[in-house]
Amino acid sequence: MTDVQKPAPARGNRWFLVGALAVAGLAFLLITAGGIGNNLVYYWNPSELMAAGPKAVGATIRLGGLVAPGSIQQGQGSGLQFDVTDGKHKVHVQSKGVPPQMFRERIGVVVEGTMTKDGYFDCHRLMVSHSNEYRAPDSKEDAEKLDMRKLMRSLQEEDLKQLQGSPTPGAPHPVSK
Repeated sequence: MTDVQKPAPARGNRWFLVGALAVAGLAFLLITAGGIGNNLVYYWNPSELMAAGPKAVGATIRLGGLVAPGSIQQGQGSGLQFDVTDGKHKVHVQSKGVPPQMFRERIGVVVEGTMTKDGYFDCHRLMVSHSNEYRAPDSKEDAEKLDMRKLMRSLQEEDLKQLQGSPTPGAPHPVSK
């Protein structure tokens, strides 16, 4: 039998492999060293934020916790101030945006922004965290409060009153103050 020898790999293939690995390594280094750290947003609770001390100032942070009871203060325009707590520490938050409709005391929030040198959290984005689970009324009393028939009847009665108070059909209703 004759020995069949495999041809030796071409030197060009080796250099191509080495070059491809070098380019991939260089690209990886550029991505990791080139500012990915500037785009990170850390998620902290008030205790972790307080423990970080001066390191937290100026960093973009998502602060999560509950709105502390009795801490909501409505400012001028859409300005808002409140405290976020995790049960151990509180962080004072100042927001310039309009709060979500579900915003209230004791609700879970995530605020994105930066900690200032003055000791408050400057909020750029305010999000309310809530459960997406529907819970049926616990008692018959609660179910009666939500009785849709009563609600529809009251709305129909209100519409009828408005129609009776209108001088001519199709005429605009007077504005009451």
